[in-house]
Amino acid sequence: KLMNNRSEMSSPFHITAPHSNQDVHITTERVLKIGQKLNEGKTKQIFELVDQPGLVLVQSKDQNTAGNAVRKDQMEGKAAIANKTTSCVFQLLQESGIKTAFVKQHSDTAFIAAHCQMIPIEWVCRRVATGSFLKRNPGVKEGYRFSPLKMEMFFKDDANNDPQWSEEQLLEAKLCVAGLTIGQCEVDIMSRSTVAIFEMVEKAWATQNCTLVDMKTEFGVSVKSGEIVLADVIDNDSWRLWPAGDRSQQKDKQVYRELKEVTPEAMQMVKRNFEWVSERVKLLLEPQASSRVVLLMGSTSDVAHCEKIRKACASYGIPCVLRVSSAHRGPDETLRIKAEYEGDGVPTVFVAVAGRSNGLGPVMSGNTAYPVISCPPLTPDWGPQDVWSSLRMPSGLGCSTVLSPEACAQFAAQILGLRDHLVWCKLRASMLNTWVSLRLADKKFQACSL
Repeated sequence: KLMNNRSEMSSPFHITAPHSNQDVHITTERVLKIGQKLNEGKTKQIFELVDQPGLVLVQSKDQNTAGNAVRKDQMEGKAAIANKTTSCVFQLLQESGIKTAFVKQHSDTAFIAAHCQMIPIEWVCRRVATGSFLKRNPGVKEGYRFSPLKMEMFFKDDANNDPQWSEEQLLEAKLCVAGLTIGQCEVDIMSRSTVAIFEMVEKAWATQNCTLVDMKTEFGVSVKSGEIVLADVIDNDSWRLWPAGDRSQQKDKQVYRELKEVTPEAMQMVKRNFEWVSERVKLLLEPQASSRVVLLMGSTSDVAHCEKIRKACASYGIPCVLRVSSAHRGPDETLRIKAEYEGDGVPTVFVAVAGRSNGLGPVMSGNTAYPVISCPPLTPDWGPQDVWSSLRMPSGLGCSTVLSPEACAQFAAQILGLRDHLVWCKLRASMLNTWVSLRLADKKFQACSL
């Protein structure tokens, strides 16, 4: 642990005198040169890393708080539990394509992150009505489901109990964080990102039969890049989590908030709930089912086209198998290859790549219950005529046609993402990133015109 006075040592950290460049020794990591404490909250401390400009060490505490620290208790092991949970959640989001401050887990109780100046807003996304929302909205019954998600924001001000803010208040505040003025574009980006992040974490927890009821997120501005990124932490203090959608089984900090009396036995129960979450959060990083795309090309001359599809599939984490077969010249072999991949139970999307007269896609579609996509490599000379062999098919065939290799891979990912939350999360992050890039481009052009 890093002690508040920063002069004592508790394995695996070694800390030297205050106000000097300090060495933190971690048994499995190289030495970190710790500089000054940049910030300290109720549950964590932030230290600069002297030899890694632009990065900080986020050190968790063994402390539970509720009601803006009106209730405050030590819980041995809380720092490790919180750090493990945050690291897994941020890894899930980052590997999916979300921009975060998280760099890597450094020890049991600390992780390395990009140095950010925090935007003093808590973004709260709600799927189910409960808690403070019911108090502020009398007449709404607990369990009311929000579709679309309910978004709220709160200004971080402990002295005034973090008052709820409207978008208009945030815009009128004209906050300037790390040189970036928070205007409509920035508010839109944080709002959209909050929804996407919630949906991704919700999808992941659904694989464990857990309902993500609500969740708070915070954003910062990277002092190095000037970008808005997801920052702070997402741990068991950040959400409400109901196994099987049952409030009586809740595993989050609400259990601690609702304690009538804080006893050693009660704190052990709270700790067991936190440990339950930290053990299962690792499972969010694992695919629920293996899946694949099987690419059948009518000729080796189509390899370059197929490689584009395979590369795009890889960006979604989907393995792609390439085979060569002609439905015109060897229909028996085509159907034998099809049966080979139907027989092992792995969720599969077949992609048919055949030019000129495309019999491959229709033949596959007419002989399998698996989804088939035709992605013909059209040539400049006969392309407009050839494509009709993919589009005009006999009745009873459900073979779709997608001309772009990248779009074909995306369509396959959308099919397989119905069963694999990791594929789905990559798709969702891609949607968000496309929207953000367009929003930033629009802001840039507006500035140029002015």
